[in-house]
Amino acid sequence: MVVLSVPAEVTVILLDIEGTTTPIAFVKDILFPYIKENVKEYLQTHWEEEECQEDVGLLRRQAEEDSHLEGAVPIPAVSDNGAADLQQVIQAVVDNVCWQMSLDRKTTALKQLQGHMWRAAFTAGRMKAEFFEDVVPAVRKWREAGMKVYIYSSGSVEAQKLLFGHSTEGDILELFDGHFDTKIGHKVESESYRKIADSIGCSTNNILFLTDVTLEASAAEEADVHVAVVVRPGNAGLTDDEKTHYSLITSFGELDLPASP
Repeated sequence: MVVLSVPAEVTVILLDIEGTTTPIAFVKDILFPYIKENVKEYLQTHWEEEECQEDVGLLRRQAEEDSHLEGAVPIPAVSDNGAADLQQVIQAVVDNVCWQMSLDRKTTALKQLQGHMWRAAFTAGRMKAEFFEDVVPAVRKWREAGMKVYIYSSGSVEAQKLLFGHSTEGDILELFDGHFDTKIGHKVESESYRKIADSIGCSTNNILFLTDVTLEASAAEEADVHVAVVVRPGNAGLTDDEKTHYSLITSFGELDLPASP
């Protein structure tokens, strides 16, 4: 087994989710299709609720910002014309959500609605999150060694907590010291990693970031964060240059932690 020695100054391990802790197939084949297949029913069921109205309001404001984009789907306000008009508005929200998802957008408005839909599905027992088998044992080992472990994902913090709280491994939320999403900044911007370090109360070079996306790895490196690129089944392939430049692991078990002082 290839072993990657973790630098002695690392005290925090920051984890991506999709393609790093969770198979991309779970996200692509289960989580996202669930949204497309159920968003209309969800909106019809929850429309009158304050949370749902907040989600729709955010999506409507995002749609206004996106009005200059090709294929953008506007979301009209509900007038007083009754049920038929309401159904048109709901369909516009559905079309907008599907349009955003087709472009793999990471807008806060989209992520918030997705998070609320997944919450309903997870809490009702309609789905459970799946993790690579090396993830939970490794995180337990890191914590026993005194490491802090955080999650950084483009999915909302709420959606992250749903995954770790309703998994095939049970509720494993207690294994993580905290969660970050795009509210702190986008994952391809180096400033986001500086803000995370500030929030944790450490230096950026105290952090080891594990991700499968080299654009994120590059941004983290710019901020002086240690990086390892995780190679998993189903992940995007790497160029020869990327394979040479980055430290690569295929399992969390390949990380060799520094000896305790």
